[in-house]
Amino acid sequence: QVQLAEPGGGLVQAGGSLRLSCAASGTTSSIHAIAWYHQAPGKHRALVAAISSVGRIKYVDSVEGRFTISRDNAKNTVYLQMNNLSPDDTGVYYCNVGDMGTQSYYAQDYWGKGTLVTVSS
Repeated sequence: QVQLAEPGGGLVQAGGSLRLSCAASGTTSSIHAIAWYHQAPGKHRALVAAISSVGRIKYVDSVEGRFTISRDNAKNTVYLQMNNLSPDDTGVYYCNVGDMGTQSYYAQDYWGKGTLVTVSS
């Protein structure tokens, strides 16, 4: 079993920055990849970025160049640095444990409770 905790959300003005963290606990040796998902108000949850245990990274086009995902394996923590935020980035951000191929990320059924990010215009 893996547990995920996501502190770090909050309110920020458009153009600002925020860093989210996802701390994993439990059977962390089984974790291959961790991803961040974004659920905007009234919309489905969607992949934002993912990173594997060997450092392979995937971003969706809408955040490429603005968001940076990184991980500290010693702390079992994955970070999402979000820069140049826009109101479209508002929503709940969830971290997820999964698997990562060369092109795709495959979510497993381990989710954090989510953290709310609000970007004001």
